[in-house]
Amino acid sequence: MSNRSPLILALDTSDLKTAHAWIENTQDSIGVYKLGLEFFCTFGSKGVEEIVAQHNVDIFLDLKLHDIPHTVAGATRAVSHLKPRFLTVHASGGSAMITQAVESAPETDITAVTILTSLSEEDVRNIGFANSALQSAAQLASLAVHAGARAIVCSPFEIEAIRKSVGDKPLIITPGVRPQDSQGGDDQVRVMTPAQALSRGANYVVIGRPITSLWSQGPLAMKEKAAQILAESI
Repeated sequence: MSNRSPLILALDTSDLKTAHAWIENTQDSIGVYKLGLEFFCTFGSKGVEEIVAQHNVDIFLDLKLHDIPHTVAGATRAVSHLKPRFLTVHASGGSAMITQAVESAPETDITAVTILTSLSEEDVRNIGFANSALQSAAQLASLAVHAGARAIVCSPFEIEAIRKSVGDKPLIITPGVRPQDSQGGDDQVRVMTPAQALSRGANYVVIGRPITSLWSQGPLAMKEKAAQILAESI
């Protein structure tokens, strides 16, 4: 399996050969690999199976399941044979939905997504949340953990409030991180550096384009960037 690095690399690509190459050139620095909707909708379960079989890495299957409990239970069972380390569901789907996902994949850490890091405070209000992003994320995290979720996804700005809400045991995974020398936040609104997020209590940080965008410069550039970010993070 992957090393003990706190970095999760997002394999946001619709090219399977590219995904394999990214893993081959970053495995020394990356702890877990995230396969999201783009990858899964393109390659399905067979693509995930191929990644695991060829590289023996831990997988964060980021499907963000959100439906009635029966449907989410069925979807979770359908991917449980892949044995991902993490599988995401939306915390806003409610306690029953989360519990059924947990029961349907006991070998996987069901991971509850709170408030997307692409949402600003104004977005959160416009969606209809009564409280701020921070308060809403903490409430959703508490609900999810009580329903059986073993990991939480949140903005780095919400880590400390969520830790107070759920305690030390649940894992906290934070997207919305960018290294110091990164230009802009892409589609992430609430961001900080990996080191800052980890110092606040995150267990893992998700990073993508600051590493994968260097693929066009060659494998060595990508490998060195991943190593640099790891060194700056621990």
